[in-house]
Amino acid sequence: MAANTVKAQQDDTIAAAIAFARAFHEKDDTGHDWWHIHRVSKMTERLAEAEGADRFVALLAALLHDVADEKLNDSKEIGLQRVRDWLVSQPVAVEDRGHVIEIISTMSYNAGLNPPMRTLEGQVVQDADRLDAIGSIAIARCFLYAGKIGDPIYDPAIKPRDSITKEQYRNEGSTAINHFYEKLLKLKDRINTPSAKIIAEERHRFMEQYVQQFHAEWDGLI
Repeated sequence: MAANTVKAQQDDTIAAAIAFARAFHEKDDTGHDWWHIHRVSKMTERLAEAEGADRFVALLAALLHDVADEKLNDSKEIGLQRVRDWLVSQPVAVEDRGHVIEIISTMSYNAGLNPPMRTLEGQVVQDADRLDAIGSIAIARCFLYAGKIGDPIYDPAIKPRDSITKEQYRNEGSTAINHFYEKLLKLKDRINTPSAKIIAEERHRFMEQYVQQFHAEWDGLI
């Protein structure tokens, strides 16, 4: 197949993935909405170019990654099957379909328990997703999600958990501010690629400053 034909086919598949993801996420109110997918996809393209990753596989995984999120489905398996069914309906090579599913099924934070990503494309998509959980937008998403699940902004009596299981991470109540200590402030050191690490450093500093300001205001110091 000619290179220009392959490119046109891939562009059509990406356009279809955008439509599919947008329809799936358009009514989300947990911070996993279409605009999260849009930001992760744009960052994926940026990182893929900088790191030399396969743009098509990485972008497809970025667009579809939260369609399979267990928080948005009855189970992770049901979510992954939804993605598999969609991929089969598209002109995507079997090898690329398997690669996309591998990325999506292993990229989540999972209380920090998942093994490292096997491929460069997986590292790029994971970094793009994690970068959306670091920085100013991440702060907004954190409080949006806490409100959605009924967690308070902060309670000094509820301490951050140093080590938690997947079940505790998913099911136990905490606070929005604790989420910074339990996950968000840990992400900088879990970034894979050199390009993403540079971006993460600045965003991490912003979150650190925010948390310091929050506690100072809480205690009436400023």
